[in-house]
Amino acid sequence: MTYDVFVVGGGPSGATAAEDLARAGKRVAMLDRAGRIKPCGGAIPPRAIADFKIPADQIVAKIETARMISPTGRSVDIHIENGYVGMVDREHFDEFLRVRAVQAGADRLTGTYLRIERDVDGTHVVWRDKVSGNEVRSRAKLVIGADGARSDVARDEVPGGDTIPYVIAYHEIIKAPAANKDYDPKRCDVIYDGRISPDFYGWVFPHGDQASVGMGTGVDGVNLKQATADLRASSGLTGCETIRKEGAPIPLRPLDRWDNGRDVVLAGDAAGVVAPSSGEGIYYAMLGGRVAATAAQACLASGKAKDLKLARKLFMKDNKTVFKVLRSMQDAYYKSDERRERFVSLCHDTDVQKLTFEAYMNKKLVAARPLAHIKIGIKNVAHLLGWVKPSWT
Repeated sequence: MTYDVFVVGGGPSGATAAEDLARAGKRVAMLDRAGRIKPCGGAIPPRAIADFKIPADQIVAKIETARMISPTGRSVDIHIENGYVGMVDREHFDEFLRVRAVQAGADRLTGTYLRIERDVDGTHVVWRDKVSGNEVRSRAKLVIGADGARSDVARDEVPGGDTIPYVIAYHEIIKAPAANKDYDPKRCDVIYDGRISPDFYGWVFPHGDQASVGMGTGVDGVNLKQATADLRASSGLTGCETIRKEGAPIPLRPLDRWDNGRDVVLAGDAAGVVAPSSGEGIYYAMLGGRVAATAAQACLASGKAKDLKLARKLFMKDNKTVFKVLRSMQDAYYKSDERRERFVSLCHDTDVQKLTFEAYMNKKLVAARPLAHIKIGIKNVAHLLGWVKPSWT
């Protein structure tokens, strides 16, 4: 059989691309390594739930408050108005997406990508079947690489795909305690503390009867497991049962190019689409899968490889400014504990809270409110230039 599209990777990005293509009547293969669970806080905003039709039974918790905690232990609670942030467990959520793709008509293959070969008969994905151990050669008109931050497809096929910068994320899924003074099953805690992460943050995210506790960093030499143990201790979670432990690279910025100009296009983490500052990835991964599927359909219809560029063009059209703002914020405030202290101080401002969460929930920058933006701008400058104390709100 010749597939129209062969999707390498069955996470949120690859499964979404496979489902969209199958629903469009294309012959699609989805190759995934069974058993891998990506470390992830699991947050998905209302925009993702609506755009990708996520059913209620996949939402294991509804978060109503986000607590920002500074290096000195000061905290600010940001209440989510007119909605909630949904939490999913990637162990079950990713499998749900893969099953949905198969129900739409995609062929599910279990194994490991090895390479892409080309001959007079066309493009072939060579992969190793998990059960038999044999190499299999599958012919396809196009290939979507959705195989993660250190993507083998990107490394092999796309210029710059072997140099994408990333941080390492690590978390532990624990049995959640009963609600208490330290733990609220409807609250996400975000910890900005250099003792936990010198360049990113730590988190405690409820997942119903479980919780994700973890951190991320791009600094070499940091003991991720010890940092997470310290985070659990400071959050009163040391005695909770540990269910599983996971670690993985998280990309820092979108690649400048997502296709090879011939027959391959990237999606999700392979293309670098994780939001700076927040590290949010699920929504952007699924969107990346969708635009990759759109570009593949355009290429199949026209026969022109240049249409594969549509994936990056569509994604950046809606998200370039948001990513730029978030990158600037991360570069400005994550570099030291003194700056992190100032960042949490800014979060006390109600206008900052409203603008931030309106943008997060809806995935677009909020229409300008001149006075609010002026006030926030002044506070931002005052903190960055050190004109005020770190604790000034």
